Amino acid sequence: MPKLPRLTAAEAEALLLKSAFVWLRSKGSHRIYAKGGRRVIVPFHSGATLHPKTVKEVLDAVEETSNSPFSPE
Repeated sequence: MPKLPRLTAAEAEALLLKSAFVWLRSKGSHRIYAKGGRRVIVPFHSGATLHPKTVKEVLDAVEETSNSPFSPE
């Protein structure tokens, strides 16, 4: 199984926005994005790389919503 890429919050945000996620709101240093019934929370902490579990959540959400028959694409 290949390793997950190392992403910053800005890179994760770019992936989400490119796959039609919408920025709902912020709470502290966390931004909440949604598309359909899927919601993803990305922590923005001064250019630090994201935790691998957060990266996996972002990548899974992008893949899941792009393959969903209910996605408005």
